[in-house]
Amino acid sequence: MPSDSLSLSRRAFGAGLAAGTGFLAFALPVRALSVDQARGLIDQVVSEVNSVINSGKSEAAMFADFERIFATYADVATIARSALGPVAKQASGAQMTAFTKAFQGYISRKYGRRFREFIGGSIEVTDSKPVKSFFEVVSVASLQGEAPFDLRWHVSDKSGKNLFFNIIIEGVNMLASERTEIGALMDKNGGDLNATIEMMKSI
Repeated sequence: MPSDSLSLSRRAFGAGLAAGTGFLAFALPVRALSVDQARGLIDQVVSEVNSVINSGKSEAAMFADFERIFATYADVATIARSALGPVAKQASGAQMTAFTKAFQGYISRKYGRRFREFIGGSIEVTDSKPVKSFFEVVSVASLQGEAPFDLRWHVSDKSGKNLFFNIIIEGVNMLASERTEIGALMDKNGGDLNATIEMMKSI
């Protein structure tokens, strides 16, 4: 075989191999987030939540702290879009921005009230495991005079950062329950998203 033909064949083979390798890299899922990183994230969240619930601060101050924690460690945009459901596809960019901001305060106050029930108790991370395309981190809440119960956190890096996108408290799934709650608020406001956003600010 002439040298030019041989060189061409090698280049073609190399290009084909590179293309094949690129396809495999695209086709095979690469899990950048590790089980230890997922657990580490929730360890940090739990540490900060424990600090807030036992700080002795006023309710308003605690809610502000919970909102900071939520904004820092939760995938707020994903949770808000999930809660809004199909309406999110019809909303303008400005409406989604306003809804996400209002939702952040609303969910922080709502779950802040729940976490305030833990005053005098503590939350401890006990396990972490992969589940489909995300990780589930298991923690146990120990309250004074009550039996311990599970809090499960779902962690993903799909947003480009390691963040939690769901909490399951005693079997109650945040994503599912909030979609129901926001749907009910939308119904109260006759399907008016702007009115719903304003209502959420006062809840």
